[in-house]
Amino acid sequence: MRHWLRVSLHLCISLTYVLCTEASNEHFHEKLSLRSLRDGKVASTFTFTTVLNGVEPRHPETLGSKDASQHYNVFPLALGQVLREYGVTELHLSMNAGKWNYEQWGYPDELSAGTGAELWVWMGEGGPLSIEQRWDGLRNALSGLFCASLATMDEQRTTSPSMTFIPEGALPIWNRPHLLRHASLPSEHVCTENLTPFLKLLPCKSFSGIASLLNPHRLFDSDWHGMGIHVLWHPDKGVEIRLAFQSVSDPLRVSRSKRRGMCLSLKPTQSSSTKSPQDWSFRSLFNRQIDRQCPVARTSTIEVALPVNEAYSLEPSPSTVELNVARFYMTNESVPLDINFRWPAEFTYPVNPPSQSLVPLSVQRTLRGSSQAHGQVSVHLRNHLDESVQAMYLETMPWLVLFYLHTLQIKLDDAPRDDLISNISYIPSILHSRPTTLQALITVPPKATIRLTMDVTKAFLRYTEHPPDAQRGWDLPPAVIVPLVNGTLRGPAQPSLGSRIYTPILLVDLATPDFSMPYNVIIFTCTVLAFLFGTIFNLLTRKFVIVRLTLNPGCTVHDL
Repeated sequence: MRHWLRVSLHLCISLTYVLCTEASNEHFHEKLSLRSLRDGKVASTFTFTTVLNGVEPRHPETLGSKDASQHYNVFPLALGQVLREYGVTELHLSMNAGKWNYEQWGYPDELSAGTGAELWVWMGEGGPLSIEQRWDGLRNALSGLFCASLATMDEQRTTSPSMTFIPEGALPIWNRPHLLRHASLPSEHVCTENLTPFLKLLPCKSFSGIASLLNPHRLFDSDWHGMGIHVLWHPDKGVEIRLAFQSVSDPLRVSRSKRRGMCLSLKPTQSSSTKSPQDWSFRSLFNRQIDRQCPVARTSTIEVALPVNEAYSLEPSPSTVELNVARFYMTNESVPLDINFRWPAEFTYPVNPPSQSLVPLSVQRTLRGSSQAHGQVSVHLRNHLDESVQAMYLETMPWLVLFYLHTLQIKLDDAPRDDLISNISYIPSILHSRPTTLQALITVPPKATIRLTMDVTKAFLRYTEHPPDAQRGWDLPPAVIVPLVNGTLRGPAQPSLGSRIYTPILLVDLATPDFSMPYNVIIFTCTVLAFLFGTIFNLLTRKFVIVRLTLNPGCTVHDL
């Protein structure tokens, strides 16, 4: 009974949304992209786009006055109020868990694939509030909205690498320039408490449409998963909010678990014995199917990348097939919908995937040295192409690790090649205040591997600055490599942006005191203080009296 009441209430709300959005300037689109990777895994990308036509970001000079009332139908009000409150023109927030394998998986559909949380925004300068005040308020607002530790991205983690993170949308032409603020938190991961507020920003939540496949039990069990919130402005369309969730699932793990269950069964089915371990479906990936369509969505599309020169089976039949991509339009499909992708029975799982990389550059970064005071950062860049590749190299290191720029060396086959690095931009760190920002343009010759090294010093922290798990170490944010196209970064004028490559995070071991000694000192000091205080208190408060004893007749002292 409760289920039917819940469904009826959802249908009433959806009908109200439909009637309101037909006459409004808001559009909601949803899309799911699925592609089989060459190592047997399946990458899925959920994209929910809401466009607010004819709207421009709030001018920073109007922040001192009362803002006009905002009335949205499908546009997320909670996020829209935050954007208007702090005058944000462009925003990108991503939280990922795991390591994205660029060489075997290629580039992700969403560019931000670094481990941990990353936040970077473009805001116009001017107005009663400074950029730093608005940046601080924005981080705290997003931290409460998405139940994350974004408030800890303070000035000790904030940088402005404008050479690497260019605007993906357009910036309004105002009398003041726009400034970039970027921060990363490698120890922050995405979990269920982040997915719940993410789903609340959708008009249909997770009750219907493609979002109904977002099952946290399966998503957070995948090999890699992450979610992103992107806010852009386009002069011809307006403000666009793109909510994305990506995951990389392993059908082999699911099939193995099913086979264990079949081994315990007395009568395994004939169809399951001939099933390929790389087969997948909505049920196997998400343990759900699409039971209802989202009535608010203008377009609802499911895209499945088809293999080239390989046999496969796809059920049900797609609406269209173009350029090896099968598309299912929910308006033309019947529900419930469960897409099944099958490989031939003789398909063998690739135990050793092909060695050829799917990206032009392979990056490996390590922190060398066993000392807790000194070390060396080493970055290896390998070019897989037959032509030279230029890339923008970015390091945003917290003040815990201090760079020595004069020790920067770049070598090719153990020979110094200072001509391969140029346009160096270096902002040194300030202890307990500002991180290090290093940007440089690197040229990698064809079919070559270059090595970039630089000496570092590990800072000595105060005992109050150590985290609760101080013996584990500190997580360092990933480095970012942005390949250049024709010598420049791709901007909003091009149909697609240049891809970014994130290196894995590093774990640095700093000099850590023995935190057991303070507890011993505290216990010993408290014992001494308690003994002294108790003795003195006893002497000051106890009343001493003389007791006189009177012997009764017939009694002796011996009797007493």
